[in-house]
Amino acid sequence: MKILYLLFAVFLLLFQATSGSADPLFPDTVECRRQGNFCLKGACPTPLVAKGSCHLGAMNCCSK
Repeated sequence: MKILYLLFAVFLLLFQATSGSADPLFPDTVECRRQGNFCLKGACPTPLVAKGSCHLGAMNCCSK
């Protein structure tokens, strides 16, 4: 029975989600990142400019 705990741990490690962003790929988010910009919740900081929206309008697409 102790082997089941070891097998469970091995399967848990094998079937983990892949590394990287777990954000859903909304069309506006993909377009923002394709242009080299990034998404930020709230207003963009002073040296940055909002160029659009991300996550279906919930975030701003900030440009350098």
